[in-house]
Amino acid sequence: MNAPLPEAGDLVYVTRAASVQFVKPIWCRVIRVLDWITYDGWCWLDVYQLDAKGDAVARRSIFVQPAKLESRQPVGRPEQRRPQGVRRRPDAGGSRPVPAGRQPGKLVRGRG
Repeated sequence: MNAPLPEAGDLVYVTRAASVQFVKPIWCRVIRVLDWITYDGWCWLDVYQLDAKGDAVARRSIFVQPAKLESRQPVGRPEQRRPQGVRRRPDAGGSRPVPAGRQPGKLVRGRG
């Protein structure tokens, strides 16, 4: 039976057990599972490789055994929070284009 595949956004620890190319283990954030033909029990993943602070330093496609991936939070790493919304800086005044025929700051009323 094959292990479940990781999903986009999963944090995985890739070691030599998952693939012999990873003599030095790395942390990765999964972007997607690639739909490529592989050997049974193996898959291709698009990932962001993470540094010690959890920042993405490289985008990679890796060939691994999903059953051997470790999915856990790194020790000492705070839980990640999702942004609640984007705050916009107030307009610095005069940076918006003014439509032709209008003067900045002047109210134009309709006639009727």
